[in-house]
Amino acid sequence: MSVAHADDADDYSRPTGETYHAEKALPSGDFYTGQWRDNLPHGHGKYLWTDGCMYVGEWHRGKTMGKGRFSWPSGATYEGDFKNGYMDGKGTYIDSSGDLYRGSWVMNLRHGQGTKSYVNGDCYDGEWRRGLQDGHGRYQWKNENHYIGQWKNGLMNGNGTMIWSNGNRYDGSWEDAAPKGNGTFRWADGSFYVGVWSKDPKEQNGTYYPSTSSGNFDWQPQQVFYVDLSECVVCTCQRIPVLPSQKMPVWYGSSEQSSSGNRTKNSERPRRRSVDGRVSNGEMELRNNGSGYLQCDDNSESNRSSSLGPLRIQPAKKQGQTISKGHKNYDLMLNLQLGIRHSVGRPAPATSLDLKASAFDPKEKLWTKFPSEGSKYTPPHQSVEFKWKDYCPVVFRTLRKLFSVDAADYMLSICGNDALRELSSPGKSGSFFYLTNDDRYMIKTMKKAETKVLIRMLPAYYNHVRACENTLVTKFFGLHCVKLTGTAQKKVRFVIMGNLFCTGSSIHRRFDLKGSSHGRLTTKPESEIDPNTTLKDLDLNFVFRLQKNWFQEFCRQVDRDCEFLEQERIMDYSLLVGLHFREASLKDSATPPSGARTPTGNPDSGNTRLSRAEVDRFLLDASKLASVKLGINMSARVERTVRRSDCENQLVGEPTGEFYDVILYFGIIDILQDYDISKKLEHAYKSMQYDPTSISAVDPKQYSRRFRDFIFRIFVEDT
Repeated sequence: MSVAHADDADDYSRPTGETYHAEKALPSGDFYTGQWRDNLPHGHGKYLWTDGCMYVGEWHRGKTMGKGRFSWPSGATYEGDFKNGYMDGKGTYIDSSGDLYRGSWVMNLRHGQGTKSYVNGDCYDGEWRRGLQDGHGRYQWKNENHYIGQWKNGLMNGNGTMIWSNGNRYDGSWEDAAPKGNGTFRWADGSFYVGVWSKDPKEQNGTYYPSTSSGNFDWQPQQVFYVDLSECVVCTCQRIPVLPSQKMPVWYGSSEQSSSGNRTKNSERPRRRSVDGRVSNGEMELRNNGSGYLQCDDNSESNRSSSLGPLRIQPAKKQGQTISKGHKNYDLMLNLQLGIRHSVGRPAPATSLDLKASAFDPKEKLWTKFPSEGSKYTPPHQSVEFKWKDYCPVVFRTLRKLFSVDAADYMLSICGNDALRELSSPGKSGSFFYLTNDDRYMIKTMKKAETKVLIRMLPAYYNHVRACENTLVTKFFGLHCVKLTGTAQKKVRFVIMGNLFCTGSSIHRRFDLKGSSHGRLTTKPESEIDPNTTLKDLDLNFVFRLQKNWFQEFCRQVDRDCEFLEQERIMDYSLLVGLHFREASLKDSATPPSGARTPTGNPDSGNTRLSRAEVDRFLLDASKLASVKLGINMSARVERTVRRSDCENQLVGEPTGEFYDVILYFGIIDILQDYDISKKLEHAYKSMQYDPTSISAVDPKQYSRRFRDFIFRIFVEDT
């Protein structure tokens, strides 16, 4: 990260807004030549770094924006669209080995439609996502073998066809670059084999149909894996050594007043909003104001006020109360952990993703007795005697496999030495919620009616999450029941779900959004609202702006998920949204990014001042990019809104033009409430007292339509 002091007297003697040609030799040794305006590159220009990197193209207020060409000393080049310093849009990248990619980019990643030509003669043409082949695509090897079909994370995955140069072909399902599931292998002479495919010979099952009586009866299906596919290896993409956005210089001058006395050099820096709602001049000073709130300030006296006042961000604290010995639910926690360890650790045959209808049968459940002294199948324990029930165990074991949950990690999270944490119910259901110590899983106690709904919709739910990789609906990993023996005979049903906010980033704001207005305002006084408070529709004061590709994918997935829930007669669900303000996260960083500076004249103050480019570099590292998915770890912008004072139930406020960089987490939760008789009565009763369109309890079709209308008003494309 280079810091560009580019001030000279000529810059401040010119009228504001005048564009002229300039040549700037910078103290770092870098050199810029091209159009210049208001002490920043603006227009067409060339920037040469001391390490040999070079950019030639369009600039906008100090950032690469528009058409340009970036070259690396290794010989690699990118030519195409830039946006805010990133390779973003259409462009061509040639790496140092000669591999060429031509297609769409989003924030330095191949994303969208694109073609990759490898120097060894291989070629891929199709869809990309987050830098890897993902979606539909065609890969051709230099020996003319080719695959046409679905991809996932850079591997053949889903339905596809492999055609060999000798005329043989395989049509069917793939998983991790190998046939898995139902498929057909055909020979050029007309013979074919139909069956279920797997690398495990025990799972392989099928029938061979020769074209003549003298067919090859010695052939084994495993030859496809270890012979036919041995040369069909997909080439990997060479990593870009240094991203152009990481090379962008930080432009600023000194804070001294110019000789004219009419303006300071600071006043000509690019201005942007920071987390507290004030205007920043390209630098941010992150500090703790002494009251526990994190604020982002600039040093300009002219920017000490804001029409909306500061948006204060408190540091997030860990949720919940640890369940230790003496807690009223301590025995229940032990029972739960013993049962999970027994269920997940129990030996079971390998299962295909194609489940039989019998696996979803409501009667498909297993009871296990856990006496205190132990038994042939259960260990001794210090809790009371209880019975344990697994609902549809094969289905949930397969769901965990589908969601890539490792059995050992799953048991360690729930059943390890660390205790669970109990949360108070955030809603009106009366359910208790428990979090694992690593925050990966949330356990919710269930009413009998909710259990019946989940079991009823389980076949449709399984098919939906299998078909929609980016589904936003809650991920379910297990459904169980603990029955205490003795006179009480108490039953506790619970479901294990993924925790949407399992992230290394603190969640500074969280919203539960339904699209209704009645009762959708938090009852807490403002002084008690903290990052763990779940705010509601009428508390929402932001519009979420997503990058174009993400916005289109978001709209498609919300439509699919709502159609699924509508078909299952589900209503009263919510979109849970968590916001992590990017500027606020830097205050808690133990080691700031390279180039971080403290304010001039006070090197020991401990206040870290970071530029926008450094924020991008710190947050967009490889580990974070690898984990970006729809609804998870998504970089976005939010625009602050305000409601009109004369419209009490206005769901979406008026935009203010104040933008904040955030990381978003969101998903659809509470999907187990069907439109039963109680909800119909609630609708009839409340409709007589309130506006029928403002209440939550409405018909699933109407609920789905209203929910989508609202969500598509608060989530928009960032233009």
